[in-house]
Amino acid sequence: MFNSFADRMAQVIVDYSTKVQPNAKVAIISNPAAIPLIESVHDAVLRAGAHPMVQVNLPSLTERFLRHANDTQLDFLDPRALPLYEQADVLINIYAPTNTKSLSNADPQKQARSQAAQRPVIETYFRRFGEESLRFCICAWPTESGAQEAEMGLYEYSQFVHDACGLSQPDPIAYWQDFRAKQTKIAEWLKNKKHARIVGPGIDLSFDFADRLWISCHGEYNFPDGEIFTGPIESTVKGHVEFSYPTVYGGREVDGVKFTFKDGVVVEASAAKNEAYLLSQLNLDEGARRLGEFAIGTNFFIQKFTGNTL
Repeated sequence: MFNSFADRMAQVIVDYSTKVQPNAKVAIISNPAAIPLIESVHDAVLRAGAHPMVQVNLPSLTERFLRHANDTQLDFLDPRALPLYEQADVLINIYAPTNTKSLSNADPQKQARSQAAQRPVIETYFRRFGEESLRFCICAWPTESGAQEAEMGLYEYSQFVHDACGLSQPDPIAYWQDFRAKQTKIAEWLKNKKHARIVGPGIDLSFDFADRLWISCHGEYNFPDGEIFTGPIESTVKGHVEFSYPTVYGGREVDGVKFTFKDGVVVEASAAKNEAYLLSQLNLDEGARRLGEFAIGTNFFIQKFTGNTL
């Protein structure tokens, strides 16, 4: 299953998602758990006449680094990191977790400090994306850890990811092209609206979005994909929300999250699990307490919470 799965997925990512052109420099970043897809993407990039640049990382080193690094080491930016993001034409990041809870006991302050040191890379990433000089795709590859997080066996989870990627369709690229055409019409309709209010169990949240774009996500930047999103006008967000599902970020599971917004800023925050880590992330910078995105999910092959939002 995995060989044909990887080949079909790689073809969609290279030919549709990132539209790799001859002589493009294509960075492929992942870890050894994704070797089948790394190999297939590598070969698809070669068939496109482009240049694959593969970076395979060891996930265990992040845990070791955060345990043993001193302040000087936490503030260090690997000199090899920035040139990759400055020079690549395409970035394909394959998410293949080997242990989603590997950093559960890491010091949140050390983790935040290490993340802050990577800011030049993140800023370059977003700047080049905004300039349309960098195309990227973040894609999911099924692993035992991902399956466990989704409370599935590996075979079931692999089938879930396979279907969510549209790979069960006779022509996956044609499927995503049709998906894009239909969803773009919905995004166009939403552009004429100005205000949203979401009311339900555990939520009463409102914001304005007049003159803000609604973006259709249809398998280009994330894979699998399927959402329409906008950026709320920052100062207009108000109300409260209680999240009914946990999230895993930076190797930590945060659960029972509650936010209260006033004038666009989180003024109250709590979590039933890993609250200290949540607060450390909210205090990273001024923007961390603002709602940057509101999205509506549209991939109907995804009917179950899996703990992975790419």
